[in-house]
Amino acid sequence: MKLLVTGGAGFIGSNFVRHVLAAHPEDSVINLDKLTYAGNPANLEDVARDPRYRFVRGDICDPTVVRDVMKDVDAVVNMAACTHVDRSLIEPDEFLRTDVFGVFTLLEAVRELKIPRLLHISTDEVYGSVAHGSSRESDPMRPSNPYSASKAGGDLLALAYWQTHKTPVVITRSSNNFGPCQYPEKVIPLFITNALDDQPLPLYGDGKNVRDWLYVLDNCAAIDLVLRRGKDGEVYNIGGGHEVENIVLTRQILKLARKPETLITPVKDRPGHDRRYSLDSKKVQQLGWAPRHKFGDALATTVEWYRAREAWWRPLKSGEFRAYYAKQYGAR
Repeated sequence: MKLLVTGGAGFIGSNFVRHVLAAHPEDSVINLDKLTYAGNPANLEDVARDPRYRFVRGDICDPTVVRDVMKDVDAVVNMAACTHVDRSLIEPDEFLRTDVFGVFTLLEAVRELKIPRLLHISTDEVYGSVAHGSSRESDPMRPSNPYSASKAGGDLLALAYWQTHKTPVVITRSSNNFGPCQYPEKVIPLFITNALDDQPLPLYGDGKNVRDWLYVLDNCAAIDLVLRRGKDGEVYNIGGGHEVENIVLTRQILKLARKPETLITPVKDRPGHDRRYSLDSKKVQQLGWAPRHKFGDALATTVEWYRAREAWWRPLKSGEFRAYYAKQYGAR
């Protein structure tokens, strides 16, 4: 299979590219990435010389670039997105551009070039906060911030193209991912790297917001399965099955980093902060998927990955990141 992966230099994208090349020796991958602040060519240095891999720098909102790289591929996996809720509160226009108009550009190219499959990567956040039970694929979307609203818009557009044009789309919605190569604005790598530097861990509100955590390698395996076995026009939830309060997660990170809990620093809660996410993943499990990594083991592995790769993350936490961090949490 010849794949086009958009956003392949990012966190989930780079792990997915590596997964495909390792799991499917007959496959090849074109990686289209704009290389925004979260796209990092260093994430794929180990496969850069693989003859089955090709990198193209470009924007999914550019129809000329998209059509050029999409020619003759068997499937498109769209991982290109603006994803950080906090940033969406500051610059929502970029989220709408990438997460909605970018999806439109891909859908048009897939339709016109008659590409056999477009797998669109989405998020559990489109369902909004869930007080009880778990969200199913048939549940209504109730996004509560510009990020989740932009992702919901992309989802709806993809499903509309299936209904109107029979464009062969399939969608996955995963719970919170963590693991290697995650940009350190997200809570787990932010807290790990802050802890390693003996810096405060800014915990929103009372710390009792609940997230369902999914190790990125398990998500990549699920996405790969849906790509090859999923049904056109369908949505598949991918949940890690490990719900934990943010304060509990923070303490676990500090324990693994061998740092004191005095580093926990409560900060004002962000606007529209969803209280709990939870996914019903029975549908993807029926395809034969189940998470293979225990949360505690995967979190420990992740902490050690950042501990051993200071040269990877430290440059990312300078310059623009410092200005953004100071704006969000206050400088220290």
